Amino acid sequence: MSPEEYVDGDGMADGDSLRARSEQAIGEIAQALIDSPHLHSALQAAFGAREKAIEAQQAAMSALNLPSASDVERLERRLRSFSQRLEEVEEQIDQLASEIGAMRRQTAKKSKA
Repeated sequence: MSPEEYVDGDGMADGDSLRARSEQAIGEIAQALIDSPHLHSALQAAFGAREKAIEAQQAAMSALNLPSASDVERLERRLRSFSQRLEEVEEQIDQLASEIGAMRRQTAKKSKA
């Protein structure tokens, strides 16, 4: 124990006692806030205001004909899907081109013979 710490009557150092009292006081304050109907009302008002602000933002963006983040995300998903389909079509065209090339070579061999 450092010279600055003294033991109280309960055998606890002053620092430990202060910490315990502080934790208890913080716990009591937290409980009072949790039980406070004013805090609940304030939180509900804040969340309601947030929702209204989001709706107003969406309406303003819509009025300006600007896409929202969800619109951009949806478009991005559709573009990715289109890109995958296009790659599949390209692979099928490459496969058909190979098959047509093989048929032409066979036809050329038969006509030479």
